[in-house]
Amino acid sequence: MNSDSDSDELLQYNPNRLLDTLIENLRLKNDAALSRALEVAPPVISKIRHHRLPVGASLLIRMHEVSDLSIRDLRYLMGDRRNKFRISDKQFKPKEGETSQG
Repeated sequence: MNSDSDSDELLQYNPNRLLDTLIENLRLKNDAALSRALEVAPPVISKIRHHRLPVGASLLIRMHEVSDLSIRDLRYLMGDRRNKFRISDKQFKPKEGETSQG
């Protein structure tokens, strides 16, 4: 492989790299042991591995607490390179037809 394809691979979202690194750093045997360490149900790890569930903020914080890796490092491992997170203004607007009751 050339270095361009290696850097492209690091820039793509890949939660498996994050999970594998955690297993290695914590000296765990498998995903089941990781789920116990993170105190989540085993299907959560499976769904993250198969891209059916994103790594949420609370799980990311738990990974930080257990591994002592910084949040930035954890995000980097899974391919998240955003410097800032922005919340859409649509999240705060009521849906059409809804009225506020107060």
